[in-house]
Amino acid sequence: MNTRWAEVCLGLIMLCLTQCDQDKPRPLDDEARRVTNTQAWASQRESLRLKQTGIEAEVKEELPPGSPAPELFELTQEIYNLFDKNSSFKEWQAYDEIIPAAGSSLKMIPIKGGSFLMGSPASEPLRKPDEGPVHEVSVGDFWMSEIEIPWQLYTAFMENGRPRSKAGELLEKRTDDELWDAVTQPTAPYASMNLGMGNGYEKDMPAIAMSHHAANKFCEWLSAQTGRYYRLPTEAEWEYACRSGGQEAYPFGKEESKLDDYAWYWNNSNDRYQRVKSKKPNAWGLYDMNGNVAEWVLDSYQPNAYSSREGKINNNPVNIVAGAPHVVRGGSWDDDPDRLRSAARRASSPSWNQTDPQNPKSIWYLTDGGMVGFRVVRPKSIPPLTTVHRWWNFSKGEP
Repeated sequence: MNTRWAEVCLGLIMLCLTQCDQDKPRPLDDEARRVTNTQAWASQRESLRLKQTGIEAEVKEELPPGSPAPELFELTQEIYNLFDKNSSFKEWQAYDEIIPAAGSSLKMIPIKGGSFLMGSPASEPLRKPDEGPVHEVSVGDFWMSEIEIPWQLYTAFMENGRPRSKAGELLEKRTDDELWDAVTQPTAPYASMNLGMGNGYEKDMPAIAMSHHAANKFCEWLSAQTGRYYRLPTEAEWEYACRSGGQEAYPFGKEESKLDDYAWYWNNSNDRYQRVKSKKPNAWGLYDMNGNVAEWVLDSYQPNAYSSREGKINNNPVNIVAGAPHVVRGGSWDDDPDRLRSAARRASSPSWNQTDPQNPKSIWYLTDGGMVGFRVVRPKSIPPLTTVHRWWNFSKGEP
């Protein structure tokens, strides 16, 4: 009986050992090992990327119906996730933004937000009706580029060397593409866009003749490289920065006699744009806010835009209207002094692209816009994802 029991126990032990052996992981063959190692490498690389950029998994937002460019929303999300939205901004100071694709940098000046009186009073000489009524506006903290975007930065965006559709999307993708390559960018210009002023795209000359859409897309392209949110300034931010604490017609006072010290305009420009930073800056260290090239701002143009703000609390106002013209500020090398006043507004015009022979006309270039350029801002407070997407994409390429 004892012998029989011992045999049963031995059988059970052998069965258990056999089952345990079956449960052990089998040695990987070469193909299985390659797949496993690749998966581990990809997981490790992604973890490292998240640590380096500070990105955490975020819930995807829904794009509201009627929003522009829904096909580009996923890209906006990817760029948006780069932004440090919880930064305390302890280092509130000027900095040089490195732009890898351009091999250059751009100095950004901190502008402390506050309240000011926007517009011009009826008593200001040569003021226009669309500059009033004067109304109180508050803007938040932001950085603004010290200069108008120069050719050495803009040509890296404009001459990107990739075959693209007319809308600016890549026709062919590569495995080594960077995130900013996916941003819609201009097709190659069919003529030199310095419009005959100077010798090509001269260093430190302001970039010109881009559409409002192109300026917005440059801001997105810049953001994708730097992990910081850049956009065009709102009209309120632009005027606040231009005035630099003053309330007279010009940042330096009311007298036109000082204009030659600070600005390039019709009287002194020799009928062409001039090198940035070749005149005095305003009180906050910003160059060429008045003259040289007029500057795109974010807002749509409406002649009565200020009327609805009178007597109200106006915090960071921005006026965007589908199909409306866009606003340029500051006046240019081609303008008389009255258009260089801090409150002077100007609506974009189809005439700025009149001689473009293409049909349909380019959404990127203004063949008759040699007086138009732009600068960028980085707001301290980052808006919601859907707002960022709308502001980068609402222009349709019209002047």
